[in-house]
Formats: sequence, structure tokens, C-alpha cells
Amino acid sequence: MDKTYQPHAIESSWYQTWEKNNYFAPQGSGEPYTIMIPPPNVTGSLHMGHGFNNAIMDALIRFRRMQGRNTLWQPGTDHAGIATQMVVERQLAAQGVDRHDLGREKFLEKVWEWKEQSGGTITRQIRRLGSSVDWSRERFTMDDGLSEAVKEAFVRLHDDGLIYRGKRLVNWDTKFHTAISDLEVESHDEKGHLWNLRYPLADGLKTADGKDHLVVATTRPETLLGDSAVAVHPEDERYKALIGKFVVLPLVGRRIPIVADDYCDPEFGTGCVKITPAHDFNDYEVGKRHDLPLINIFDKNAAVLATAQVFHLDGSVNDAFDGSLPAAYAGLDRFEARKRIVADIEALGLLEKIDDHALKVPKGDRSGTVIEPWLTDQWYVSTKPLAEKAIAVVESGEIQFVPKQYENMYFSWMRDIQDWCISRQLWWGHRIPAWYDEAGNVYVGRDEAEVRAKHNLGDTALRQDDDVLDTWFSSGLWTFSTLGWPEQTDFLKTFHPTDVLVTGFDIIFFWVARMIMLSTHLTGQIPFKTVYVHGLVRDGQGQKMSKSKGNVLDPLDIVDGITLDALLEKRTSGMMQPKLAEKIAKQTRAEFPDGINSFGTDALRFTFCSLASTGRDIKFDMGRVEGYRNFCNKLWNAANFVTENTDGQDTGVNGEAVELSSVDRWIISQLQRTEAEVTRHLDAFRFDLATQALYEFVWDEYCSWYLELVKPVLWDENAPIERQRGTRRTLVRVLEVILRLAHPFMPFITEEIWQRIKGQAGVSGDTLMLQPWPVANESRIDAAAEGDIEWVKTLMLGVRQIRGEMKISMAKRIDVILANASDEDLRRLADNGPLLNKLAKFESVRVLAAGEEAPMSATALVGDMQVLVPMAGLIDKEAELARLDKEIQRLDGEVKRVGGKLANEGFVAKAPAEVLDKERAKLAEAEQALAKLAEQRGKIADL
Repeated sequence: MDKTYQPHAIESSWYQTWEKNNYFAPQGSGEPYTIMIPPPNVTGSLHMGHGFNNAIMDALIRFRRMQGRNTLWQPGTDHAGIATQMVVERQLAAQGVDRHDLGREKFLEKVWEWKEQSGGTITRQIRRLGSSVDWSRERFTMDDGLSEAVKEAFVRLHDDGLIYRGKRLVNWDTKFHTAISDLEVESHDEKGHLWNLRYPLADGLKTADGKDHLVVATTRPETLLGDSAVAVHPEDERYKALIGKFVVLPLVGRRIPIVADDYCDPEFGTGCVKITPAHDFNDYEVGKRHDLPLINIFDKNAAVLATAQVFHLDGSVNDAFDGSLPAAYAGLDRFEARKRIVADIEALGLLEKIDDHALKVPKGDRSGTVIEPWLTDQWYVSTKPLAEKAIAVVESGEIQFVPKQYENMYFSWMRDIQDWCISRQLWWGHRIPAWYDEAGNVYVGRDEAEVRAKHNLGDTALRQDDDVLDTWFSSGLWTFSTLGWPEQTDFLKTFHPTDVLVTGFDIIFFWVARMIMLSTHLTGQIPFKTVYVHGLVRDGQGQKMSKSKGNVLDPLDIVDGITLDALLEKRTSGMMQPKLAEKIAKQTRAEFPDGINSFGTDALRFTFCSLASTGRDIKFDMGRVEGYRNFCNKLWNAANFVTENTDGQDTGVNGEAVELSSVDRWIISQLQRTEAEVTRHLDAFRFDLATQALYEFVWDEYCSWYLELVKPVLWDENAPIERQRGTRRTLVRVLEVILRLAHPFMPFITEEIWQRIKGQAGVSGDTLMLQPWPVANESRIDAAAEGDIEWVKTLMLGVRQIRGEMKISMAKRIDVILANASDEDLRRLADNGPLLNKLAKFESVRVLAAGEEAPMSATALVGDMQVLVPMAGLIDKEAELARLDKEIQRLDGEVKRVGGKLANEGFVAKAPAEVLDKERAKLAEAEQALAKLAEQRGKIADL
């Protein structure tokens, strides 16, 4: 093995070997175990969320594969309708071309070209993470098979009365001219205004205080043209007498009713609210309760499609309401119309006042434009019947959420679910399988031929719906469409329902719930048995990672390293905060003079798993990655020690007689406990606890203690051959089990080392990833050996502490006296005397006789036994006293300085509480250290 761990030298070659040999595919035996990858956007690139999610899934799939399960980790990508179309439209715009210039067919050709060009980026990056997905089964939501599944699902749901076309409010993106989901709407805090407008009372009515108008407050005066009512609270005494009466709508002259509704807050403004059902989601619900007309003041016409953000009145709507909508604002941008309307209201003397007001402004996450609630014809899924089944399978425990509290979030959403708008006014996506005749009749079928045959349409002219389906509709079929549904394939029969869905809490409703609804209805099966919900990856301060904040980390920069020039570029572009960039650059300069700081995939993966505490967001700290790269180095160095001491040596793998020392039996016993603990935590999805148990065993027990404790046996030419053979066998076999336990978290380094030591360990096989998972053997738990070695460790640590405190060289041999030693202490001393003499550098060890007074000594405790190290002759008394006097003088000065500050009334009165606390802690620490040094000085002075 190379002396130095270099991750880049081993990672790519091992991944190619695994994939080439088809190790990721189901092995054809054992109970099936399936994970579906949440499909990333086909034209996307890797981010920290992908890295975290993939590390968790791969740990699970490798764990279960090694347990003998017939594992399938299904990969694939999502066509990402609006995101992908936006990218291609932007490219065309740079060339001065609009998609409408090309037409639908030519535009889609451009999108497919872009998909072929950039679609492999994300899958290459997933490979870099070591993800053991079955690439031979890779799917794409727009491939032929999945497209057929989408059409089948749509037709079946329509035939079952669960898909319909209706006119309802949607989130309308005025830039991309399409409905979008709630998930694609971001709420922005902005400073705005509240316009207080006077609505004249009709028929000469007066308010209780004698006014001839009501004052309504609105943040959107431009929607006044579509008002259908003014609402007040039914118990508001100010307006009770007016309920059922009318006001006259300013600028329009239309009489609209005053209605009573609990939606109104009497404490907000004047307690009067304008109701615009066609342009506000809350008003829409009020309108339904009171059977108010829906007056649509926006129109998706040729002007809208061509120019975006056009405020336009629909002539047919005007006709429907007796031509009462004024034409003065036709064709205006909605915000320009706002200015014009406010000015006209003011001119009529109907503007009461304008207040500053904090707003929550909905904007498209990709377009950045203000979203319009817009009344339009769309396709919907009737979700309440589907939700009933989806709720039942979670209530019954068929599907379990981990952590369980997310079930409450799920139930809350599902019990208040609204019908799902599944149509999008895009060209890239699954085109809705519906056709219209010239009379506007709609026919649904898998293709036009089926529609004509089913409805006897002959040569009737038909036009297919221009809209495409919401991306969440096709991804909602993911667990079964990828396995061949609607065909009953062997893979579908074997691997569905899947076992675990690994996802963030932010898409429980948008994806998880929809998969459950669609799967239970279309297949009669749940899509998965467990939903493991993880938190989001945030920066070290707990802030969401974003380009605008400059705190984005690229996982591949961590894995492969980043040049100083690239760091500078990210800092200059605002992608990374200057402090963060400088911190990484400092590490890079110090450790990697060539300018590349590579931590490797294994260190990053182990970091993600170590931070995966149930359901909580994780604060990603580069210091943790550095620490776990050191862990990789530790494991690598341990493997080098093992190979140096077992290569070409007799390790007893052929059945030769062996003798196990108490040290060997101790580490084997500790290994059984670790095997059981890691397995238990992985079963419970506690990746943080599993990695902690593994880390502590490898670093604290195997490397820090066992490798030291076996050196006297390995290096003693006079040691019995059976004892040496037993130690070598234990040394390499424990390492081999460590590699199997660590493989799900750190696949590359473990495979590399395992290939190097498998012969000495007496195991065979082509790859570590197909080796059996370690199973704890309770019969090998040896409490006696554990007790003996813990006694040895405690004694050695006590003596090390004495050496450190008294500045005694670790190489200098010392005399040790034991006081208050029990028979068990004496037995352990006899059994481990040679070991202690060599490793603790004991010159002699004797037991203090009864009644004998111990010399001046430094003391440590091992249970009730005292370990005494006589000071005489070990130190230069005068030199040590001089050193102690100097340190005492320094600490005395510190005590006086800090004490003086705290005695200063002026300082105490002005200093912040946290500063005072810090100074008090500093004083207490100095006083404690001073007392300890004074005690130590007294002991040495008495020598």
C-alpha cells in the first residue's frame, strides 16, 4: 500500500470496476429491497442537497446488499418542464429567436438537443459520489416507456371520474404564461402600500355614523374592476344593518352586495374588505360561499403571449356584465393600470388615504415576476377520494414516517387537500392526451386513433390539447412507472412496493403524498413502506445556502479540491463569502502547495452521515470534513501497520493453533458490541449514531489502543508462535470486519484496503460490496477481558497524566508503587506486567506494604487502587521550582489584573453582560490554575 492516503488515486478506478462488473444490479437472491432515487432535473447539476441525499441512500443500499437482500436502487432523471424550457428559451433569446418563431415541433427538437448535450452532467456527478445505483435501468420521465405510463394513468383517472377540466384560480406566471404549483411560488417580504378607498353606498343609505360610503383597504387597487362584493364580519355592529344592501363600485358603476363572512377581521382597517373572486384565492372561497360572480379582468390572448405582463379586459366578460367594465384601462400593464386607477379614484374624491404596509409578495421562483391568481380553464385531479386511501395506509402503519412526527404534517395537508391543477401552458412535457372537436367537445384517450374509434368520430376534425402535464404528475408515478407499469413485468412484481423513500420534508406534500395517492389507486399497492425524512443542508451558521448569500458549497469542490484561482473567481462572483473563501484558501495553501485541497468522496460522505440526525436540518461545517479526512488517514495508516505485520506472516487462516491474549479477546469483544450497535442504528435510520459508534471503535479502541497493546507480542522474538499467530489473525480479521462495517459510508477507501488484506484475513471474493454484513456473536463478548484491559488502560492513562503534569519524558523509565491494591488488581498486574513494563516504561512495580509510609509521589487512581510515582530522582528539583515560580508569578499577575477590572465599578456598570461573564470565567480559571500549581510546588519543595 502507498504510505499516504490519496483519495483521487483510488476513487474513479474503483467506481469503473464496480459498474463494469454490474455489481450494482440486483443479485437475484434474497428478500427484495428497493430504493427509488428522487429524480434530479435532467439538465441540473449537483448541489449539497443531492450529496446529502445520495450519501444516505447509498449507505442504506450497500448495508442491505451486504445483508444478502436482493437490492435495486433505481436511478433516473426528471424532464423538469418549466426549468428546462426556460433554459432553452433563454438560449434562443440570446440568438434573437422566440419559441413561437420556431413553432412547437422545432422548439421541442431544440429542447431534446439540449437534453442530449447537458443531460449526462448530473449522472456523472452522482457517479463521483460513489452511488451504487443500477445504471443499466436508468430512466427518464420523457422516455417512451414512462410516457406511455403517464398517458395510461391520465386515461384511467379520467375514466374513473378523477380527472376533469374546470375553471378555477391558479398561480399564473406572467413571464412564462403558465400555471405553476405552490412549490414554485416564493413569498417575498416587501414594503408596499395599503390604499383606503371609498365605496359609495347605494340607494341613499348611510352608515351608523352617518357616512354615505364604506372604506375598504386593499393592496391591489387595480383588481377593483373585478370586485363582486364588499364583505364585513357578521357580528360587526357597525355594519349589521347594511348586510344585504349594496355599494356602487367606483369607476365601474356596478352595484355589488354587502355580504357577511367570518373571513373578515373587524380589527383590520375599517373591517370592510373588497371581494374579487377571480383574482384572489381567499376571495375565491368567499365568492363560492356567497355565490358571487367571477369577473375575470385579465385575458390570456395574443397580446399576453407576445408581450408578457399585459393588463387587458376581455370583451366577452364585459358583455356578460352589461358592458359595465370601462375600456379606459384595456391593454395596460397591470402596474401601470394601478397608477391610472388610483389617480382616477383620487380625482373622484374617493381616495381616503394611503398607508405604508408590509407585504408578502408571491413571485415565481424562476421568473422572479409577481404571480397573478388567475381564473382560467385547467385540468384537475379530484384529490379527496384519492386522499382517503392515502391517509388510511399511513394510519394503519402500512407506510411509516421516520421521524414519526412528520405523519402529523402529512395528515394536516391531506385532510385539507384541494384539487390538484395538473395542466401547464408549456411545450416541454407530457402533452395532455385530450382532443377537441370544432364544437369544443373534449375526448380523452391514449392516442387520437383510440379516441376516434371509441367515440365513432370518423374523419371529424380534432385538435389535441396544447397543454402539458405538471412535472409532479409524471414523477408521482415514479415508483412503478420505472419498473414497467402498466405492464406487469417481473421487476414490477419483484420490487414493488419499494422499501424506503429518502426525501426532504419540503416535498412531503408535493411529491410524497402524490406518489401515495397515485400508487394506491392505480396499482392497488403502496409505493413504499417507509418515508425517511431528512433535514436540509445549511451553512455552518444555520443559514440556507444560496448564491445571493454567497455561502454555496459545491460538493465536488470538496471531493476533488478547488484551485486558488477558482476560489478567487467564486469569491469575486459572489458565489462564496470572502471569509469562507479565505478560510478554505488558507487550508489549501498550508496543506496543498499546488493549490488543490482534495478531501475525497469518503470524507464527505462520512460527514453527511455523521450529521444526519433524525429530521433536523444540518449545519455543514468544513471542519467536520477535515476531521473525517483525518479519520480516513487514520484508517489508512492502521492498514499499513497491519500489512507490515502480516504480509508473508503466519496469520492462522488455515486452521493452525492460535492463542488469544486478553488484549485480543478484548478487541474481539468490543468488535461484537460495535457490530450490534452499528446495525441497530442503521435499522433505525440513525446514521449519526452509527457513524459515531464506528468512529469511536476504530479511532479510540482499535487504532489508539489495540495497535499499541499488540506491539510487544508482535515484536518479541521470544513470544510463543501460537500467541503471535493469534495476535496477527486478530489484527487483520478485526480490520477486515471494520472495513465491512465502514463500507456503506466510505466505499472507496474500504474497497482499496480490503483488496489488499483479504488474503491475510482468509476471505475471498471479487469485491467488498458483496461480502456479508458483520453479525455480532454474543458468545465472543468477553466481560473478563474487557475488565482487564480497561484496568490496564486506566493505569496507563493515569501514569501518562502524571508524566505530563510533572514534565517527565515519556521515554524515561519510572518506578511505580501500588497502594490499596485488591487481589483482583494484583492478578491483573501479574497477567499484564510485561505489557505494562514495555508500553508504560515501568522500571519496577511494587506493592506498598501494610503500615509503610509512601514517599512523596504523584498519584493516580485505578478504581480504589492508588498508583504512586515517587518524584525523587525524576526531576531537576531546582529547575522545576524555578519554572513553577515563573508560571505562578504570571498567573498571580493575571488574577490581579482581571480581579482589578471586576472590582472597578465603572467597568462593571458599562460592560455588556457577556463581557462580564467572560472576565469572571477567566478569573476563576486563573485562580484554579494558580492553586493547582501552588500545590504542585509544595510537593516538589518537600522532596
